[in-house]
Amino acid sequence: MPEIAILIFLMSLVTFIPRVLPILVLSRRKLPEPVERWLSYVPVAVLAALLAPALFVPAGELNLAFTVNPVFWVSIPVFAIAALTRNLFITVLSGMTLIALVRHFIS
Repeated sequence: MPEIAILIFLMSLVTFIPRVLPILVLSRRKLPEPVERWLSYVPVAVLAALLAPALFVPAGELNLAFTVNPVFWVSIPVFAIAALTRNLFITVLSGMTLIALVRHFIS
């Protein structure tokens, strides 16, 4: 049992330190403008990298048929809603509603 507690503590350190260290080091410094601009694209790139496989190849192969991959087709109006409203709550709610409706009528 103590080994598990030590292991959990060490794993939490390994997770915590890489997140806190940059904040501690960079919080008192002003980054150059090109670096700040480059860093501003990181969240969008990470989100795209996480979403692309789920949207385009959810079953391991590219198939954009509506009955096989409804998530891709639902994502199109949801992206439009996100761009128009710029409201996370409305975007998530509309995505959940649309995918629920599609799944209800497909099954």
